[in-house]
Amino acid sequence: MWIRLRQICVTCTDLNEVSRDLAGVLGLEACFTDPSVGQFGLKNTIWPIGTQFLECVTPMSSDLETTAAGRYISRHGGDTGYMVICEVDDVAARRDIVDELGIRVAFELNYPDEGHVGMQLHPTDTGGSFLEMDQMTMKGGGEVGGPWWPAGKNWKPFVRTDRVSAITAATISSPDPSTLATRWAEITQTPFDLDDHNQPILEFDNARYIKVSNLRLQTGREGIYVRNGSDNIHFNDIIMENNSLAGATIDGTEIEFDRCVFRDNQTYGLFLDEGSASV
Repeated sequence: MWIRLRQICVTCTDLNEVSRDLAGVLGLEACFTDPSVGQFGLKNTIWPIGTQFLECVTPMSSDLETTAAGRYISRHGGDTGYMVICEVDDVAARRDIVDELGIRVAFELNYPDEGHVGMQLHPTDTGGSFLEMDQMTMKGGGEVGGPWWPAGKNWKPFVRTDRVSAITAATISSPDPSTLATRWAEITQTPFDLDDHNQPILEFDNARYIKVSNLRLQTGREGIYVRNGSDNIHFNDIIMENNSLAGATIDGTEIEFDRCVFRDNQTYGLFLDEGSASV
């Protein structure tokens, strides 16, 4: 069985602001708005990053307690990462594993006419964020860069890779990273290893790692990493000083950021922590 990191979902209180930031800093163009998230009291926007996707959802009500995503924002003190969404080749086999582990399925995705089946796992049982595993059963489904129904049928014309070309990793914070990594390794059937900083990592087919970090002991944050060409940002290489805003120059344009990290003029990182999902 294979598993690929295909989409990251974050939840925020101001979708328009986040949209402007993603377009202005990372050069992304939105490809899809999914009306089906309305059943959860949400609205969303999705941006392609190469053949992967970044999704932002926001509650439609100003009362955050009326939606699961809103309550998640409240618990985390602000905009935050929400879901790790993976593509798999056999969701039925994955479901057997999940059932054996006693993990609850928070939501079934069963759209056979559209060629999309999958499941969202309850974050209480995964120990981290929502983990979703989807299978594309339509023609071309399962191919690298193939159809991805959650982003609609026509996402490819909106791909912009001038600045970023892929999502290379996601970080999930935990006070007990080894236990969390063991749990995710069981769920994904992906053995975890330790990186140079003795932090557990899980290698997926198309992402360098899903990394589990201890938020209490490190200066780093929950986040995702994006790549330009072959350059990668490694989470532990980044030091944020006093959480203050910093500035960077890209092609002569001065910007300020507190969530977007630049190691050089060709590498970009978007970090989403408990405080903010925007740059």
